[in-house]
Amino acid sequence: MDAKVTPLHVPIKDWAPDDKPREKLIRKGTAALSDAELLAILLNNGHKQKSAIALAKEILHTARYNLGELGKLNVRQLKKLRGVGNAKAVTIVAAMELARRKQAGTMLEKQVITGGKEAALFFKPLLADSDHEAFYVLYLNHNCRVLHYRCISNGGISCTIADPRLIFREALETGASRLLLCHNHPSGSLTPSLADIGLTRKLKAAGQLFDIEVIDHIIVSEAGYYSMVEEGTMV
Repeated sequence: MDAKVTPLHVPIKDWAPDDKPREKLIRKGTAALSDAELLAILLNNGHKQKSAIALAKEILHTARYNLGELGKLNVRQLKKLRGVGNAKAVTIVAAMELARRKQAGTMLEKQVITGGKEAALFFKPLLADSDHEAFYVLYLNHNCRVLHYRCISNGGISCTIADPRLIFREALETGASRLLLCHNHPSGSLTPSLADIGLTRKLKAAGQLFDIEVIDHIIVSEAGYYSMVEEGTMV
């Protein structure tokens, strides 16, 4: 049975071996599979008369066939689709998070972050798909070598709260001498608010008490990134 004419309502177990996504991946590699086929492997099975491939295509349609948009869907949103329960929704969300961490890990392997562009490349995979604001801190030694990073807080659609005590306690525990701050704007805007600028200056002043330098504050969104150092708003 040719994969191109296999009715999508037919269970995958009844397909010819060469058409089944798992077998196809083993025989031909991941590049031979479509997004729907890869997603179907994660789903494992479909729903009643709907194959896993058909269900995968419905999910991709919901995400406008854009993997970036798929990464923004949460468990509750995915479960609105008939045939997607907790197990399938959690599997998809977990897979997308692993993809984000893999991309961020590529930057972490470089170990040294020297500017806003590199910081944005590190943080954007972690934050760009989020539908709420989150505040991260990158902990560095004096040579800007990465020691650690941590999500300090998750907030609402338009704001998040960063507790200076948590930030500097972590810095002291890790032996960091430099900090790089980052948060996202789900709205897509890259313009810092007065609260963003005020918090940055507050943290910069607090860092001087501990001889810990706040070297930049990055804002990321789908539109790109904003560096307070590059734009002169760190003063």
